[in-house]
Amino acid sequence: MVMSEKMKLDIKKTILIGFGFMSTSIAWNIYDPYITKILQNVLQSNATITAWSNALMQRFPALLEFSKSQGNDGLSLVPLFIGIIMTFDNIFGVIFQPTFGKLSDRCRSKYGKRRPFIFFGAPISALLFVLIPLVFLKVGSLPVLMATIILFVFTMSLWRAPVVALMPDLTPSELRSEGNAIINLCGGLGGLIGMISGTIITAVFTMIYGKDNFSEFQTYPYVFLIGAAVMVIAVFVLRFFVHEPDSRLKAVADAREAEAIAKAEKEEKERLKAMKLSKGERKSLVFMLAGLFFLFCGSNAITTFFALFAEEVLHKKTSEATFLMAVFAVCSMAAAIPAGKIGKKIGRKKTILIGLCMFATLSVAYFFRNSSALNWLIWILLVVGGVANMLITVNTLPLVLEIGGQEKIGTFTGYYYTATFSAQIAAPIVFGMFSMFTGTYSTLFVFSPVAFILSLLCILFVKHGEAIPDDMIKEAEMSDD
Repeated sequence: MVMSEKMKLDIKKTILIGFGFMSTSIAWNIYDPYITKILQNVLQSNATITAWSNALMQRFPALLEFSKSQGNDGLSLVPLFIGIIMTFDNIFGVIFQPTFGKLSDRCRSKYGKRRPFIFFGAPISALLFVLIPLVFLKVGSLPVLMATIILFVFTMSLWRAPVVALMPDLTPSELRSEGNAIINLCGGLGGLIGMISGTIITAVFTMIYGKDNFSEFQTYPYVFLIGAAVMVIAVFVLRFFVHEPDSRLKAVADAREAEAIAKAEKEEKERLKAMKLSKGERKSLVFMLAGLFFLFCGSNAITTFFALFAEEVLHKKTSEATFLMAVFAVCSMAAAIPAGKIGKKIGRKKTILIGLCMFATLSVAYFFRNSSALNWLIWILLVVGGVANMLITVNTLPLVLEIGGQEKIGTFTGYYYTATFSAQIAAPIVFGMFSMFTGTYSTLFVFSPVAFILSLLCILFVKHGEAIPDDMIKEAEMSDD
């Protein structure tokens, strides 16, 4: 186990475990901005998409008139299709991640329960990840590109749940909070590497070929190669430096305990069903989940479409856009611990509301969309957004879990992820349709702030979920004496 004799976390071992989560973070932080740019290029030149767009305008002339009133030549289905395709990873996550997580629970091998899924899934994911830009540049076929993307997303869902479960498996329950902090730090570092990888490759190309002597798309295979290489390194680290117990040895004992566990679980389910939330708690839960839905609609739209916004409005390449998002990520990481302390001091709800108010200021970007001032203002907005992100993120899940109580943590964690995954599926499609009608990605900073304001309005109605302050606990203990 990841522990010493004095029950202290083995930080070195936990960091090694974190390589798996780091590799997934790098991949997804490359995937979102670069895939949207690839899809836009391929879809714009696709005859079928163009024909469908023209047919839609002929069938509904009012849409054409509306589009022209926005200063566009016509209506394009490209943003909508980008949004739909970008939901695939979340749809696959909802469908397949729980399945492969359960399969890994029952896996019996000399390499343990989780690592076989990683050993199988990660190398295939790495290969498919490298193939995506190569198919785009060398083949240029939309069906082949889509097949490669879908296979990649599927294989990623095969090992994402097992790689997340590896740390809790190898860490005593008392040390899992510390372990989770290190794993999340590894994930944050991976995300940062993914965001700046384009900048690094562009700098190398500039040194070799000179500025403006190469196409941005020429750098894509090398950026994706960085993500693939880290996946392969993660497999190597987890194979030779992280040792998971032989899960076959537990099979006999598990079989003996299975009947007793099943009986206990049945009794526990019956007991929990008898424990109902009050009317006020149910109301708070509904408004909190609605607030989470709108929150993730706003944030997911930004992470998905920011590269296209940056290209259109800021005239930035993908590598420059991802570097801007790296500023957001660094500020989020820096604010993580203070956000938890602030939530504890002034309350989770107030902290979340402060973060949402800060997020709403991002709408300033829209009003400066035609001004050169936006090129420096965007830096300030991303710093504010990064801090706001952590003020909200650190406090939302604990607030939801507090409403349910200690006995229903699993159930309410499920509610939380249902709301957030639903938003991440809906947001790209809804904003894709929004930008299709407006003909511009500059409305990203109208759509997202409106979503944040709706989230804020919902959370104003949340009246439960605060932790009991330490001073109240001490006062209660003193009165008992």
